[in-house]
Amino acid sequence: MNVFKMHARVRHGFVSPAVAHVACGTGQGCCVLRCRRSAPILFALALALAACGRFTVMPPPEGEPAVLDPAELATTWTDADGGTLTLEQDGTFTADEVCVAVGWYAGLTWSGTGTWQQGSRSRTKQSLVSVSFDADHPVDTYHPETVERRPDPYAALRQGKVMKLWVAVGDPDNDFPNCVLTSPAS
Repeated sequence: MNVFKMHARVRHGFVSPAVAHVACGTGQGCCVLRCRRSAPILFALALALAACGRFTVMPPPEGEPAVLDPAELATTWTDADGGTLTLEQDGTFTADEVCVAVGWYAGLTWSGTGTWQQGSRSRTKQSLVSVSFDADHPVDTYHPETVERRPDPYAALRQGKVMKLWVAVGDPDNDFPNCVLTSPAS
């Protein structure tokens, strides 16, 4: 918009009188909006965006996607809080307070037995481990409804000699940590 049209809009009340005209470096006139109300407006906009969610999502743990063979997977995996998931060669498992991801629920730990199977993501060349518990589990003590026996699958990573299984936990817009299991060889 040229200076004359902007000036006309200021005179006729279409634009706040806080608009000032300054000279550009080229010698031509241009308009720069200098509004004393812009700081509170920008602050309110930032709050509105923050209320809608984070600007970034929790990144995955360190490591490269890995394809693990069943022998590498068939071991005891341990999470940061000492929970364990023992995968057996015959496709069964035993879990003891291991972290799991179920939809939007965060901070869940489950114990029990069940079966597991290996899958893969072909686009990232990464092993996936799906577990299916023998019994349903309650979501938590405040929400006693039960959820399916199958939490979200774990994805395999390798960081040097360390093998990891991980899954994102909870709402991706919040700062919930990832559920990360490591093998005893690491």
